[in-house]
Amino acid sequence: MESVGFKEWSVVSEALGCGLQSILLRKGGIAEGRAGFSFRHREFFLFPTHFHEQPEKVRRIDIPIPEPEESKIGLKYWARIEDTRVLISWPMAEALESLHVLRREVVQERFEDDRTPGIHIAFVRVFRVEPIWTIPCEKRYRGCRSWVNLPERPAGLRFGPVLSDDQHERKRCAFSAAICGGS
Repeated sequence: MESVGFKEWSVVSEALGCGLQSILLRKGGIAEGRAGFSFRHREFFLFPTHFHEQPEKVRRIDIPIPEPEESKIGLKYWARIEDTRVLISWPMAEALESLHVLRREVVQERFEDDRTPGIHIAFVRVFRVEPIWTIPCEKRYRGCRSWVNLPERPAGLRFGPVLSDDQHERKRCAFSAAICGGS
């Protein structure tokens, strides 16, 4: 298992960790490099960030968001990608609304940003990390990029699925229906 982190707003990380969200939506960060964004890792820790976070851009305001700590970061969730797509159809992206907590206008803004309309989508299975893996907040984790290399993970971490197999399968069916039906 790699020790890599995927930077995501804290509120979205918590939505994933509560089972309220099952997809990741990404256009890409400023520091993604020439090739741009891609889901280049299939398994990763969710790296919660408050950088650029705007809680008013989510539909669910009842998600508990931990206060940021200056000196450390708690890695509470780990994810495995089960499917990825680059969506170039706005109706298809719109059809995924039940699988995320972002407001429609935020997704549309990301979709339309840049010269080429579209958005990267990943359907994920999320697991709780026990105990929470705490790492020091270092300068190398800052900046507008999606992926960060983490220290070697400690031995003894356990991973339990956030959703039951049945709940996850229902989300997978909703994802497939949206991708196939949202032409």
